[in-house]
Amino acid sequence: MARENRTPRKVEENDGLVKKLICVNRVTKVVKGGRNMRFAALVVVGDGAGRIGCAMGKSNEVPSAIDKATARAKKNMFKAALLGNTIPHEVIGKFGRGSVLMMPAEEGTGVIAGGPVRAVMEAVGVTNIRTKSHGTNNPINCVKAAIEGLRGLRTAEEIAAIRGKTVEEING
Repeated sequence: MARENRTPRKVEENDGLVKKLICVNRVTKVVKGGRNMRFAALVVVGDGAGRIGCAMGKSNEVPSAIDKATARAKKNMFKAALLGNTIPHEVIGKFGRGSVLMMPAEEGTGVIAGGPVRAVMEAVGVTNIRTKSHGTNNPINCVKAAIEGLRGLRTAEEIAAIRGKTVEEING
């Protein structure tokens, strides 16, 4: 009688998170014996309700690089201040030479964004936004600039609390 393997080879966790692979870079190091190839993966993880995280993972194989990046992105998650399914105000996120301008949009506009920034917005749960990337089209810098922009968002309640005023006084 053949012995049954009770544990699956690859366990796919169902934690309700949206995982998006942005890019995989092949890195080659020339050494005395030849070339060493490694892979670097950039992954964005979000819950579709305002929490987002991104990270890079590096390894000798692509799947393990993606797994490392996903695990690190889960650890780096933070809560972005959203207003329904858009952002509360216009913001510019900057990283390196890249900057991403993010503008709130009305219902029905959709996600108007380039590839890497679109993946970030879909992972965080924003469905109506207009964005424009300036300075670079490097996916790593675009994603990190978009993440910095999301970190800089503040709701009217947060700003009122910081200033010691009411929301009505802020909105005027």
